[in-house]
Amino acid sequence: MYRRILVPVDNSPYSDFSVRLAVDLGRKLGAHLVGCHVYAARLHDDRFRQMETGLPGRYQEKDELRRQRQVHDSLITKGLQLISDSYLDPFEARCRQAGVPCQRRVVEGTNYVELAKEVENSGCDLVTMGIRGLGAVEESVIGSVCERVVRRIRCAVLVAKNDSPLGGNIVAAVDGSSRSLSGLRAAIALGKVFGASVEVVAVFDPYFHGMAFRSLAGVLSEEAGKVFRFREQERLHDEIIHDGLRKLYESHLETAVTFARSQGLVVTSALLPGKPFQKVLHYIRERRASLLVVGRFGAHCTGTTDIGSTAENLLRLAPCHVLIANGDEQPAVADLLVKEASPIPWTGEAEAKLQHVPPFARGMARNAIDDYARRHGHAEVTPEVMDKARGEMGM
Repeated sequence: MYRRILVPVDNSPYSDFSVRLAVDLGRKLGAHLVGCHVYAARLHDDRFRQMETGLPGRYQEKDELRRQRQVHDSLITKGLQLISDSYLDPFEARCRQAGVPCQRRVVEGTNYVELAKEVENSGCDLVTMGIRGLGAVEESVIGSVCERVVRRIRCAVLVAKNDSPLGGNIVAAVDGSSRSLSGLRAAIALGKVFGASVEVVAVFDPYFHGMAFRSLAGVLSEEAGKVFRFREQERLHDEIIHDGLRKLYESHLETAVTFARSQGLVVTSALLPGKPFQKVLHYIRERRASLLVVGRFGAHCTGTTDIGSTAENLLRLAPCHVLIANGDEQPAVADLLVKEASPIPWTGEAEAKLQHVPPFARGMARNAIDDYARRHGHAEVTPEVMDKARGEMGM
């Protein structure tokens, strides 16, 4: 699974939480740990030079100013190096005690920039870090270093939220995307290693389009309403899209359960309607999860996205540790997809009639009519079958 783990260290409580998680992972997975602290000597030097104009007159002479700069640079650089070493001493001691191979890295520069470089150059496949750092205050939700590192790297990230060990109950959120399936694979592997139960949750949102349609009611003119056929469209969403989305996400869950079984693990699953990040958040709170695993991106990823909105909201708000997976599950998983029944043939007249359905809902309407035809034993879909299906659905 993970073979080389980078552990940013800054002597904060959350950093200590992440070190404990990393050492535990290293011990169970046989991984190599790299403890890294970044110090900013140049930043202190810039600040000192900015404040030089406020020094007493006797320090403003050219030779004295040069001497002060040399003294300051020497003290700051040496001092920060000593502090960095002291931060890494407990990390190394904990690794040695657990029998986990490790190395130390002390780097000068801007923290999140240098950490991202370390990930890129060191071949690490996991970063374990605290959600906040030394600069945290009561209102802090996520530290700036954590947020910036998560956005810039492309390996998996385990973000420590508290001092709880991994185990107990692991929840994986899936949406049918290849990224969420990679997260599921990680959750299954960790569940087996730590003897934890694994639960899979999927959330579909049938309400957004309905809300959008209802918001149009007050702004459409009477003429536009007739052209748009507002009431008919609203029923289409309420009846067909809700049911279509539910069935789609049921198939995602079936795929997840089947995949887990193929990996030798029995998992439980839950399908929830609503806003994805909110429902997942409520679920992990109710289930007292120790770890939430999500894909960095979901089904709506674009080429310019650095992290999906659901993953970002859950990273900030989840009370448990969060593992952000970043792989694309290989086609082997596609072979496990739930096999659907053979499609029922449609007559040309039925196909023509289907074109009257708006393009964005056409696929779901076809699935709903196919389902009706199968349940009632029809060998093909005709306009008459379509009318009967619409009648059953109240359309």
